[in-house]
Amino acid sequence: MTPTSVGMRCPECARQRTQVRRVAGPSFGVSGRWSATNVLITINVVVFFAELATGVTLGGRDSGWVFDHGALFGLALTGHNPYPAPFNGDHQYWRLLTSGFLHAGLLHIGLNMISLWFVGRVLEPAIGRANYLAIYFSSLLAGSFGALLFEPNVPTIGASTAIFGIFGALIVVAYKRGIPIWQSGLGPMLAINLIFDLTIANVSIGGHLGGLLAGILGGLAVTEWGQHRSRRAWVFGACLVIAIVSVIGAVAVAGGTGLTPNGFTL
Repeated sequence: MTPTSVGMRCPECARQRTQVRRVAGPSFGVSGRWSATNVLITINVVVFFAELATGVTLGGRDSGWVFDHGALFGLALTGHNPYPAPFNGDHQYWRLLTSGFLHAGLLHIGLNMISLWFVGRVLEPAIGRANYLAIYFSSLLAGSFGALLFEPNVPTIGASTAIFGIFGALIVVAYKRGIPIWQSGLGPMLAINLIFDLTIANVSIGGHLGGLLAGILGGLAVTEWGQHRSRRAWVFGACLVIAIVSVIGAVAVAGGTGLTPNGFTL
């Protein structure tokens, strides 16, 4: 697999000297074209600075107004729970989304943003910005569902749920385009990440698996329908279904059985 300005290409194709025409895109107020990956990284970094300003430390102390009101916590979605504010809110469904833009410390956000940049810069030009964003946010919501399914009473934060989705979609797209999964390094990278999830404490296994599954389904939708002009809307429909099912599932399992919020997972 050889990343190029027009997506993933085989080594032989990448060496061809064919002419490529570029179409100018929005600049977002800066010189040059910003990709959706760059915008997402910027949003995550800005939110992290807001966390630092309200109590989270570079070392990862989990406190502060932004963290407390944005982290995913099951009973904060259901309402009428015995915990002190802000975890005793009434149906705080925004946490399903906002938790994916919060991070615990410099190492956490650093690793996640580097991972997002590596996989995003390859997948986004290969499937288009709109498809990329649809998979990203549907994977984020699916990851929230997975996190609540496994640990409803442990606050969960991090963009890794969505990043696992992008990674899953990249594997599917690469496979469908004839790129060997193991030779390209995608297979070993997935295996390493899964082993990491199973062996390292405070990692949301459910969140990562939920995001990965949603990304695989989104990647299948893109490869099956994304190349047909009359069926491109089906890709958004598939991602919308994933998002709706994830939200419904997350609310259904959010009650949990624990007594206190204990620590947090990434």
